[in-house]
Amino acid sequence: MDPIPPARRATVLDAAGRRLSPTERERALALVAAGRADLVAEDPLTIRLRHAVDLPARSPAAAPSPPDHADAPLLVHVCCGPCATYSVDHLRGLGWHVEGYWANPNIHPYSEHERRREALEGYAARIGLPMHWAEAYRLAEFLRAIAGHERPGERCVRCYRLRLEETAVVAAAGGFRAITTTLLISPYQDQAALRRIGEEVAAAHGVQFFYDNLRRGYADSRRLAREAGLYLQRYCGCLFSEWEAQDPAARAARSASG
Repeated sequence: MDPIPPARRATVLDAAGRRLSPTERERALALVAAGRADLVAEDPLTIRLRHAVDLPARSPAAAPSPPDHADAPLLVHVCCGPCATYSVDHLRGLGWHVEGYWANPNIHPYSEHERRREALEGYAARIGLPMHWAEAYRLAEFLRAIAGHERPGERCVRCYRLRLEETAVVAAAGGFRAITTTLLISPYQDQAALRRIGEEVAAAHGVQFFYDNLRRGYADSRRLAREAGLYLQRYCGCLFSEWEAQDPAARAARSASG
């Protein structure tokens, strides 16, 4: 069989989250439309089948060993509790000593900011995750950062830079080797922009940016969050995303701009 060209390829996961052979985009979308799979991400197109697949056992010698970061300190920018579930466990499994950092001045309104912060605080205590907290509620700082760039995409990259820059500063002062962010798990965030900005701000402050495509664990993160009884928010965080989540016309405008 001829290999599927990258532009026509879709990633396929089974119900257990294991990566299967890729399929064509048209076939993947047909499975979603038929209710036989769930859409995990649009770019790159990733679907998750609703059934497990029996995979042949791999010999221990053939199985690659996961990287071991020898308990090196990693400061993880945490956007919310649900995104921390899979992400923290996965990063710990790679050998990092993981600590979290809360810096999300984009979240609106204040009551939403506090609800997400308190949910994360409780979850972090339950899993033994040391947390560092940005002081105060700094919505004005976010609004200044995106002023004149409120369009979807434009505002997002400025929001990424604001939060990752602050994370890098705290990491450098605290002796961390590297930073990363739980935003990398979301299919709604721009992974390429997160990686580019993360590497830029990390290098500027003498630390590394650890990139890992965490989207493979997105479905697991939702399940784990529900099992943990965590608050599941309905929009990204800023007042613009809140508006777009509730207003059909705003959602249509965002889709057209994207």
